[in-house]
Amino acid sequence: MRTSYLSALLALLWTAAAASDKKAPKPCTAVSPTTDRFFDLNPLHRTPPEEGKKPKEGEEGSWHARGHDYGANFTINFCGPVVEELDDVQDLDKDLWRNVSAFYERDGKQYALGLESYEPVFRGRKLVLNYTGGSLCPSSSDRRSPHAAVDLSSREIIDDDDDKDKDKDKNKDDEDDDSSKKKKPSSDGKRRKTTIISLLCDNDPLVKTSFSFVAAVDDCVYFFEGRSNAACGGVHIEEQALGPGGVFGVIMLIAVMVYFIGGCVYQRAVMHQRGWRQLPNYAMWAGIGRFIADMFIILTSSCARFLPSRRGYSRVSLGREHGRGGRRNEDENRLIDNLDEEWDD
Repeated sequence: MRTSYLSALLALLWTAAAASDKKAPKPCTAVSPTTDRFFDLNPLHRTPPEEGKKPKEGEEGSWHARGHDYGANFTINFCGPVVEELDDVQDLDKDLWRNVSAFYERDGKQYALGLESYEPVFRGRKLVLNYTGGSLCPSSSDRRSPHAAVDLSSREIIDDDDDKDKDKDKNKDDEDDDSSKKKKPSSDGKRRKTTIISLLCDNDPLVKTSFSFVAAVDDCVYFFEGRSNAACGGVHIEEQALGPGGVFGVIMLIAVMVYFIGGCVYQRAVMHQRGWRQLPNYAMWAGIGRFIADMFIILTSSCARFLPSRRGYSRVSLGREHGRGGRRNEDENRLIDNLDEEWDD
């Protein structure tokens, strides 16, 4: 008996757990597919200071990264747009300026490196955040600017071979370049700047979070590297969806269901009961039901005498009214005695 009740309880608990809706993941968080560690990048988000309050030291504005030889410095924010107000973003609708999460300035113009994103992803063991949809990439004619990325693999290798062979090779290379230029389509202006940020774990409490610029590919894809303790991950602690009252109510509901379902199974399979007698403790519930029904009859019959009569005349004889009242009292007393006897049994 106890085993059947316990099995039914475990089955109901499993069903309730499986049926409960899973919460959507919190924005700007990720779970590692290899280590199952939970990563939350929301602490890296910078917000504008409240009115009348000064920002904390070291948290003035968004995160900054030096461009060094690129010719411009970069401004980045996480899990939201940059704190700074933008007023001249190139190749981007004005309605999208408030959604820019990375940008740089050059010659008085602002270039967006991507719009805000709340979905960090894993590339193997690397935690990566990607911003897309920035300003337009430069066209093919502008890619030879002084700030364009240098392709080291395209440099000429100098040999001591015969000059004639060099000239032949050079002419052949020129012909190949001309043919490739003809085959290569011109830029349609639809490629937009993109930002890729690789986040590395840094557990040193004395070292502050830092970000650095790594490279820019074709002035279109920008790579950054960040070091922070937020990229170290931890154990995912889910917030409780129900309060104490809700948890108690769920437990009571499960207990009642186990009582009735388990009792019905036992009464039907072991005691061979059918109909309403399959309910657990049927005699007790039937007695309670009869008691409630009898009390309802007593209360309604007692209150009926105070209701106005449907007939349009009053009683003629006091003796007859007294007689009717006496018979009614005797019926009530008899009914109460019967209830007392049933209750004693």
